Amino acid sequence: MRTLDVALGQPPAVILLEGEAGIGKTRLLREFLTAPAGRRHRSLVGACPPLREPYTLGAVVDAVREGVGNVSGLRLSGLAGALRPLFPEWAADLPPSPEPLEDPTAARHRLFRAFVELLGRLDVSVLALEDVHWADDATLEFLLFLAARRPQPVSVVVTYRPEELSPDSLLRRLSSRLPADAHLVRLALRPLKVDETAAFVSSMLAAEHVSAEFATFLHLRTDGVPLALEESVRLMHDRADLVRRDGGWARRRLDRIEVPPTIRDAVLERVGRLRPDTRTVLHAAAVLAAPADYPVLLAVTELPADRVGPALAEAVACGLLREDGRGHLSYRHALACHAVYEAVPVPERRHLHLRAGRAVEASALPSAAQLAHHFRQAGETGAWCRYAEQAADLSTQSGDVATAALLLHNLVSTAALPADALVRLVAKIHFQSLPDADPYWAAVDALRSALRSATLTPHQEAVARFQLGRVLMVAGAMEEGRREIERAMTALAPDSVEAARARTLLALPLGAARPAAAHLRWLREAPPLAPSIASYERLRLRQERTFALLMLGEESAWAEARRLPDDSDDPPRAGLIAISHTNFTEAALRWGRYEEARSWLAKARKVADSHQFQGLLGAIASSQARLDWCTGAWDGLTERVDALVEIDGGVWRKDQCEAALFAGLLQAAAGDREQAVQRLLLAGRDDQQRIEAAAALATLYLHDGLIDDALKITADPVEVTVRHGIWTRGIQVVPVRVDALVAAGRLDEAADLVAAFHRALPGTAAPAPQAALELCRAMLAEAHGPTEQAAALFARAAAAWQALPCPYEALLARERQARCLAAAGQHGTALPLLADVARQFTLLGARNDADRVTRTLHEHGWQTTTTRGRGRPGYGDQLSPREREVARLLIGGRTNRQIADTLTVSVQTVASQVRSAMRKLRVDSRTALAIRVVELGLTGDEGRPPARDR
Repeated sequence: MRTLDVALGQPPAVILLEGEAGIGKTRLLREFLTAPAGRRHRSLVGACPPLREPYTLGAVVDAVREGVGNVSGLRLSGLAGALRPLFPEWAADLPPSPEPLEDPTAARHRLFRAFVELLGRLDVSVLALEDVHWADDATLEFLLFLAARRPQPVSVVVTYRPEELSPDSLLRRLSSRLPADAHLVRLALRPLKVDETAAFVSSMLAAEHVSAEFATFLHLRTDGVPLALEESVRLMHDRADLVRRDGGWARRRLDRIEVPPTIRDAVLERVGRLRPDTRTVLHAAAVLAAPADYPVLLAVTELPADRVGPALAEAVACGLLREDGRGHLSYRHALACHAVYEAVPVPERRHLHLRAGRAVEASALPSAAQLAHHFRQAGETGAWCRYAEQAADLSTQSGDVATAALLLHNLVSTAALPADALVRLVAKIHFQSLPDADPYWAAVDALRSALRSATLTPHQEAVARFQLGRVLMVAGAMEEGRREIERAMTALAPDSVEAARARTLLALPLGAARPAAAHLRWLREAPPLAPSIASYERLRLRQERTFALLMLGEESAWAEARRLPDDSDDPPRAGLIAISHTNFTEAALRWGRYEEARSWLAKARKVADSHQFQGLLGAIASSQARLDWCTGAWDGLTERVDALVEIDGGVWRKDQCEAALFAGLLQAAAGDREQAVQRLLLAGRDDQQRIEAAAALATLYLHDGLIDDALKITADPVEVTVRHGIWTRGIQVVPVRVDALVAAGRLDEAADLVAAFHRALPGTAAPAPQAALELCRAMLAEAHGPTEQAAALFARAAAAWQALPCPYEALLARERQARCLAAAGQHGTALPLLADVARQFTLLGARNDADRVTRTLHEHGWQTTTTRGRGRPGYGDQLSPREREVARLLIGGRTNRQIADTLTVSVQTVASQVRSAMRKLRVDSRTALAIRVVELGLTGDEGRPPARDR
């Protein structure tokens, strides 16, 4: 109580009140708000209901509705008209509804601003929301919106169960990403100790003494959870385990008392001891779940009014139900509600849901989400579909596309819908907002079933097939989706929005290999759009088309990008503009235009901040991480990308995959190889990151001498990018592929790949691919001998990377330049250069690379002060432990097959390691390798297997 008083006495505050179920969060909050300290604040309190069908901003709406009688006389601006769908009872007092917004982010932002205005007009100082672990995404985003505004309009108090939060819950951002000046208080409630248990039980027994033995007995069986203690003591009293004698309490012997092991058991036993009418009321309240007024509760029970009153009185008196300020009744605790609900037989439960649905339908303020829930549980498919779509439309109008997507997906994947209704509903679903990947395939199955029917017109079939293709591509099945969209194009109206968006999807260079010309054809042959298409859609199509052209390497698209607006006073257009800025940031980074990327990113952040587009912050942060990686701003980058990589259920958003890519690259540079591989494999799940992830993994394989693995993982990415002229996706993978081909002795293939890369580049000089091309040419020259010419080419590559600037790639090229000079006998130039490279690697944070260079310097007698970084080392031009083992066995005269049998690996792996060792030691035969290993003193126990195999 004191903590809450102090925190709310320094407004505005954000207070997180956490603890397990039954620990007393609700009781503490409500006791405080009714105490003198709490009454000093104008507070609104709402609770998040545990409904399967979510209710957009349900807790906020209920808090306002319970605490505010009407809004007449508040002199609200026209912005408050956005509240009309959520408060139909205030229609006479609210301004007219504003124009609908097609962009959900903008619609949600407008609604949030309307709520803030309302809270300000009502002079509310505290908004308290309970059970936020059940909150819909819109409610959580509203809390973030409140906490991020400056000045923060109200203090926020939330209660929740931390064990029920998913790893990627938006609630975690409320504590981890608040502004620096935010006043955050975290209050965690813990179970009672034994002495506290004794005091608690005594307070229920007329303050009489409770023995330590009895308190310990109860504590062991309830874990000190207050609700479990309360239910157990009430139950023991009801069944006379506790009796009143001679003016005091007497307790039976402990060995004769049975305390239920769970709250559920205690609640159900207590309910079973109540009168039948009271049990009927409790069953009805459990089915309704949300607070209900007397007429609705009466209708669900179907009891005569003269019997319901006494039953309600008993239910409230026994502590199971409570009445709020509006006269609505509900369970005092969700655990008790759930326990009673689960105990109702399924046939009776279904009948109660049907009565509940009809009662709510006839009430003054019917909730579409609650109606959808009741009619679904009742098995009334028609009513369920009608109200679920209404609830989804309401959520979309409020900008809550996640709730709308969940409601609509439940429909299309469960109900038997007519084909035209199915296509209409699928078109509304924002699949990226769904909580896991399975919904994609449920919708795919439903659309395929509709397409198999003979009831669709050609136009309906085309739209259904386009939606099927769109869903497949979102799900990652790029080629299946592309085929369906291509089939749909034949019947879609050429000048329609669907046809234009289909062309953009087909133009994006994702999935399997296609020539760049084939992608470009979809955009260049597009007919003009129909005049009826709204300006918002026209802007979106312009932006999407420009981004596709940039990803295809079209220089002219940059001029079009610069002609697009930088911002807008219109929220939906501003949302589109912010997204396009992040897309252009990505394109600029791939082209190597880092300063331009920085400019686009600054514009995106400015628009997102000014319009409070919370949903774009992840994409902006991941783009910033990419820019910082490229430009060498690594200080604190590891922590930032780790914070971005928060996943739930194996589902990854694009920005999380991008963050995982750079987390893997940073870990590889630091020497944490195993963790780097895990991050890179996860990043590769996303099509837009998979090629760069493959390049990074191939680099690790080469350092370990696994040449064949490096060749295998880079084969398809090179085919997708260079061979088909899509150079924007090949900048990282082409050099490592060339390196692997050279290591394998396949020099002709390496030269052919470099030539193909050169042909794929645009006529103008995009900096990043030009630097990569210089590096590839240097690798080819080095393959024919580490001469001064190869060193000069590596120097040119280093200069090209540094000009971007991309210091890490520049240092890698300078290292190879120095090694070529050393091999050519120019140690006086090579060793100081290597020493400087080692120092720069250390300053950058690439400890693994610094260690590799330092080992080379030590071999040449050059003393350095570079310290070893953490994690598994990369080996550079030094033999890895496994390569040494292979070399020792080779000296003994064993064949590759015999070595493979000894080490329990494949013959192919042995061959790769032999070739890697030959490359590193600059020899061209197995005999020369054996001689060189002996000369360097690397033989150890020549010809004998390693100790673990003996």
